Amino acid sequence: MRSIRARMSALLLLAAALTALAIGAVTYRHTLQENEALFDYQLRQIALSLRDQGVVSAPAGDSADDPLEVVVQIWTSNGAMLYLSRPGDPLFTQATLGFTDVVAGRRRWRVFSLAARNRIIQVAQPRDLRRDLAAAAALHSLTPLLAFAPLMAVLIWWLTGTSLAPLRRLAGELEQRDARSLARVSDDALPSEIAPVAQALNALLARLQRAFAHQRAFVADAAHELRSPLTALKLQLQLLARAEDTTARAEALQHLHDGVDRAGHLIGQLLTAAQTDPNDTAAHLVPVDFSELVRQCVADLFVLAQARQIELRLHGSAQVQINADAARLQILVRNLIDNAVRYTPSGGTVSVGLEHADGAWSLCVDDSGPGIAPAERARAFDRFYRGANQDQTGSGLGLSIVKNIADQHGATITLDSAALGGLQVRVRFADSAAKAG
Repeated sequence: MRSIRARMSALLLLAAALTALAIGAVTYRHTLQENEALFDYQLRQIALSLRDQGVVSAPAGDSADDPLEVVVQIWTSNGAMLYLSRPGDPLFTQATLGFTDVVAGRRRWRVFSLAARNRIIQVAQPRDLRRDLAAAAALHSLTPLLAFAPLMAVLIWWLTGTSLAPLRRLAGELEQRDARSLARVSDDALPSEIAPVAQALNALLARLQRAFAHQRAFVADAAHELRSPLTALKLQLQLLARAEDTTARAEALQHLHDGVDRAGHLIGQLLTAAQTDPNDTAAHLVPVDFSELVRQCVADLFVLAQARQIELRLHGSAQVQINADAARLQILVRNLIDNAVRYTPSGGTVSVGLEHADGAWSLCVDDSGPGIAPAERARAFDRFYRGANQDQTGSGLGLSIVKNIADQHGATITLDSAALGGLQVRVRFADSAAKAG
């Protein structure tokens, strides 16, 4: 059963039916007890009336068609029968004064015996008759409740529908929206049980708005950034086509290769930036050997450093375990080292190491490049920002990618002046995230 309204109505009706059964059981027991007391009182009164008459006569209410089936027997003190309301069918041959239950004539009887004026007066009534009368009285008392059952079902169905009306209004409001409508839904006058759903939905819509705005800005920036290298490639192709000798052709071809490399690097950085969206918090954190990952990244970029005649150093040999997304952490380390290598002039130095300070581990990358002026460091993490130095050939995405990944891991990233004369980038991981092996 998928309908909340149908489920609630069925459960409420079931609860009402169980309640009615419980009331019926309690009423039956209570009515039985009351009838027992009333019937016992009637038997006692009949016996007392016979005692007070002083003569033997048929008492009122002991005829054969008596609906109460009261049976009367009167004995003398020496055992002779004086009166029997059912001639030829004596029920009891012994008398116990007061109330007793006996079995006679294949029926169970409730008997009251009284001794008075040398006589024994016995008045009896069948037990099954008393139970039938009690059940009839209990059913009679439940008749209004049974008659009210259909009305109660309709009332429950209407009440559940009225209670769920705000949920239907909320669903209707969402159905009328198109894919671009991300405005918050109204949570005014919503019940306290439904208001959290609307609030959570509004929070989701706000996150979607930020994510879509980020994607639109990213696409616009990417389109702008791709226009320049593509234009440069077109110009280099024209220069190659106009080259008049082998030397000019070789130079133009080399420029074309460099342009293709820069465009490929930019496209790779764009894809990486898209994969490390700051709104994406679904990083899968597992224990990672951080020191081995850093060594592997240094080894992978060593060839690039040699080609640019840059000394790439690695210091710090401690084994460090960190809870991280291994793939994204590798992107972070590679981007930091790649940026340092690309922005450092030929003959410079790049130093990479793991350092422990104030109870936390940090990845530190120093270079001897031009660095970033203190006034520009706040904007260094913006996409496609390259600073005032127009000689830089990077995409302007490296530090933005690093910042996104650091945020996803709860790490902090700081920029400072390096001892080598260039830029120092330090990524500090939380105390609980890393430990030495």
